[in-house]
Amino acid sequence: MRENLIKEKHSGGHAGHFGADKTYEQLNRFYLWLKMRTEVEMYVKKCKVCQYAKGRSQNTRLYVPLPIPDRPWDMVSMDFVLGLPKTQRGNDSIYVVVDRFSKMAHFIPCYKTSDATHIANLFFKEIVRLHGLPKSIVSDRDSKFFGHSKVVNRSLGNFLRSLTGEHPKQWDQVLA
Repeated sequence: MRENLIKEKHSGGHAGHFGADKTYEQLNRFYLWLKMRTEVEMYVKKCKVCQYAKGRSQNTRLYVPLPIPDRPWDMVSMDFVLGLPKTQRGNDSIYVVVDRFSKMAHFIPCYKTSDATHIANLFFKEIVRLHGLPKSIVSDRDSKFFGHSKVVNRSLGNFLRSLTGEHPKQWDQVLA
């Protein structure tokens, strides 16, 4: 029964094969047993989908601290996830916009060949329309910024690989 509970919180429903900490946090809201954290960690380590879909990375660069936002959607960071398989709708990239205050993210399907005008239109249509115009926008394309967007992009990649499995060209259908 414990293993089924862990499985449900780790990969069931809309769970995106979360790591041990997130799985434990979800499970601990409703259940508690001796050595629960250890069992969760062992389950996640043995998960075949996670072993296949998630890469290992280490973060060893020096960073430039960014100002701390006062409220949601005042300061955002943005980036692109490129090199995805082309979908039936022609999308091959994801435009990622992250609110630096709440860590909420929008994932917007787009094309690698989109020009600045198209991206600006997407920004107004998907972000400004819902949240207003931010005071600052940080693009993670600058190597001195390794910020929210890069971390979110890595998680997004893991999540999409977990959800699409053997159908990687359907990533834009699970993106929402």
